[in-house]
Amino acid sequence: MQVTLHHHTPLVICSDAIRTCWQSFDKSDNGGEVDRALIDRVGNKFKHASTLEHITYNFYIAGISRALLQELARHRMASLSVKSTRYTLKELKEEPEFTLADKERAGNYLVYCDVEIVDEMSIKALENLRLVLASGISNDRAKYCLPESYKTELAWSINARSLQNFISLRSDKAALWEIRDLANMVYNTLPTEHQYLFENSLKEDHP
Repeated sequence: MQVTLHHHTPLVICSDAIRTCWQSFDKSDNGGEVDRALIDRVGNKFKHASTLEHITYNFYIAGISRALLQELARHRMASLSVKSTRYTLKELKEEPEFTLADKERAGNYLVYCDVEIVDEMSIKALENLRLVLASGISNDRAKYCLPESYKTELAWSINARSLQNFISLRSDKAALWEIRDLANMVYNTLPTEHQYLFENSLKEDHP
């Protein structure tokens, strides 16, 4: 799994939005310690969390399973643009046969869960999908054979308020292991000066 932060809103955008309410722009330090404290005080301590929606992040996430993608779709206050199976399954069509001995090569397409029988069945499902594609079935029909472990990638945009909720839920030990890894990676990818907004959302066993 790879997580890359492509864009983030400067903190001063959020602090200026907050200062609009009190017309206190003269107290701004352009996103420095004073503004950081203001954002924390208003957005977190005073629970005016809507102000945090002025901060947005855009990530590029690669190498996740479609099972994780389905979990991501439950976080409604976010935007996803996902690699299309309609146009990209041709990369699999050109592959030679996959056998259980081809675990490393199959790993280019699959996320393994380290349960031997599950990973073996994923490789078999991948080969079945390759055979369907090779028979000339269109991608739109063949993709119904996709295993949940099939890798995908996406652009993901989310505001700070929603990201707090995401990290709180998904860094918990009860979360799916793969999305738990993602939550921690997303936090670690954030700019250092933004991480303080999410420290209370992380669970204690954050690596």
